[in-house]
Amino acid sequence: MAREDTEDAIIAYKSILAQIIDNRPSGTRQRLATALGKHRSFVTQITSPTYATPLPARHLATIVRVCHFSATEEERFLEAYQAAHPGKLPDLGHSEKLRHLSLMVPDFGDDRKNRLLEEAISDLVQKIVAISGAE
Repeated sequence: MAREDTEDAIIAYKSILAQIIDNRPSGTRQRLATALGKHRSFVTQITSPTYATPLPARHLATIVRVCHFSATEEERFLEAYQAAHPGKLPDLGHSEKLRHLSLMVPDFGDDRKNRLLEEAISDLVQKIVAISGAE
């Protein structure tokens, strides 16, 4: 597939994803960032059609689960993803089980400090999961 065709195909599936997320309740992007163990800016890059960044296949199951895709939405999105990345579609039937955990943390009154605290907590959780042997 030519580069332009690939970019158009990426824009196509990211447009579908952006539309799905826009139809979800407020806070969906933040819940997605938390579930992926990433910062919200990463979620913006992988879900917005204005960024050429492809969506990593390893995140598909989490995105489908957190965003509560309907069967029709999932089929449409995955067909578009497959068109952009032939042969890269993982088996979504065996996605890892995750649970949501909320924490009450101090508000430092400073966006930078608050972000650093969130990132430190996320990094800690990822390290604990890595130690436990989970992927």
